[in-house]
Amino acid sequence: MKIDCYLSEHCGSYHQLRENIDRALAESDLRADVAYHTIRYDEAVERGVIGSPSIWVNGKDLFEVEGSAGLA
Repeated sequence: MKIDCYLSEHCGSYHQLRENIDRALAESDLRADVAYHTIRYDEAVERGVIGSPSIWVNGKDLFEVEGSAGLA
């Protein structure tokens, strides 16, 4: 499994997000290649990232919602 986490430059969620993902994987006895990406607004629009943080599993936004791409 591949997990990509996208965060804005000013998002303060990195440490809590990392802790939550590590705990969820351990409790589920799952293995994943997890990558954390800091991205700018223009990169978010280009990639279709809706908010910060955004979690993508195997190339799909885990919490996909309707809306314009960009970081909130």
